[in-house]
Amino acid sequence: MAVYTEVSFEDLERLLREYDIGTPLAFKGIAEGVENSNFYLQTDRGAFILTLYEKRVSPGDLPFYLGLMEHLARRGIDCPLPVPTRQGALSSSLNRRSCAIVTFLNGLSVRRPSALHCTNAGAALARLHQAGEGFALTRANALGPAGWKPLAEACIAHADSVEDGLATLVGEQLGAITAAWPALPNGVIHADLFPDNVLFMREEVSGVIDFYFACNDMFAYDLAVMLNSWCFEMDGSYNLTKGMALIQGYRAVRPLSQDEIAAMPVLMRGAALRFLLTRLFDLVHHDPNALVMPKDPKEYSKKLRFHMKVKDAREYGFE
Repeated sequence: MAVYTEVSFEDLERLLREYDIGTPLAFKGIAEGVENSNFYLQTDRGAFILTLYEKRVSPGDLPFYLGLMEHLARRGIDCPLPVPTRQGALSSSLNRRSCAIVTFLNGLSVRRPSALHCTNAGAALARLHQAGEGFALTRANALGPAGWKPLAEACIAHADSVEDGLATLVGEQLGAITAAWPALPNGVIHADLFPDNVLFMREEVSGVIDFYFACNDMFAYDLAVMLNSWCFEMDGSYNLTKGMALIQGYRAVRPLSQDEIAAMPVLMRGAALRFLLTRLFDLVHHDPNALVMPKDPKEYSKKLRFHMKVKDAREYGFE
């Protein structure tokens, strides 16, 4: 979450005429994340999040994202629920941006998750994978292997100014990972379930948020995204205890096939490369007017180098 497009109180009042959610009492920008402009909205009827879609979110994908949240909520997943306009639309427009209002979820994200947080988050991901079954719309993963090459081409010339040898690393791994990319059980995935997108009340998951990378892809790839983002410590070391906990939480809900487990080393490399590339792109093409700084791509180059040494999924905590 972040703020790229400002919204005045007059802008907000005009927008809220389209909705039946009461009178605004509080409104403020949320200066976190890097993708969309987000605002906390409190009315006399409850709390909401207003999102203006920027950068990678195509207006044509909004029916998928917003419809998916409705679908998951109906199946017991604690996620934001899109608020329809008086005309029944799930999205609108504001300041030349597509926008939507969704319900606010209580809970806090954790910056340094414990093993128990990892267990419960892994189970939440597996429940999401199961609940997505039967969703009528589909969306290809725009940031899957087919999307990595254009991203790399758009920023590779600047890679070595960020980290020595980064251009070579990206080029070599791009070819190696895409050549080895598997075909595994798939369906609706979150594709961005970092710790800041899971809310907790104490150690229990109270909500899953930010579905604007959701798509159809391999379930095991989604698990690899989580392992990359939840199980590395600040010094770059992989925490095997957290890895085992997250995997056990996931497998307690949805079993993994031997093919999925065997593919985990290449999936982990692919997940690391995806976030390395998007972070590198965002750094190179940073908007100086944004209220947040882009995230460090070197975090994921370090993770990618770690995965290059892994030969067996047991090194991540798989039994």
